[in-house]
Formats: sequence, structure tokens, C-alpha cells
Amino acid sequence: MMSNKTFDVLKWCVMVFIPALTTLYVSLSAIWQFPYAEEVAKTSAAVCMFLGAILGISNIAYNKENDIVVIPKADLMDTGEKE
Repeated sequence: MMSNKTFDVLKWCVMVFIPALTTLYVSLSAIWQFPYAEEVAKTSAAVCMFLGAILGISNIAYNKENDIVVIPKADLMDTGEKE
């Protein structure tokens, strides 16, 4: 099991850093003709998807281990009343 700090850093990398870096490279490649822009974008998407899946599995395991119940957002807004 990974520590909370490791989880938070990886989550930030997957949600912010890698997509931002990819966008920067692809954007600059259009201006400066850097090579392999499409390959970099696809590789980045694959890495983010893989890490996101690992983090999701880790989060589910952590929640089960610590008896944490996650309520989906849709359920929070459902009052049970019909309009």
C-alpha cells in the first residue's frame, strides 16, 4: 500500500502535470516543428490512463481497508421527491 503523500503526488501528476506538459509539448511542436507530437500525446494518454487505473484500484483498496463509504455525487442531490 502506498502512503497518502505518494498517492497525492501521483494523483497530481496524473491530473495536472502530465497533461499540462503534454499540452505544452504538442503546442510548441506545432510552432517549432518538434518531432513526434502525436506519439508524445498518445504515450502521455496511455501513461495517464495506466496510472489513473492504478490509483483508482489503490483508492478502492484503501477505502475498503478503512471502512470508508463513498457516496456518489448524484445520491447527495437526490431528495427522493418527484417533481
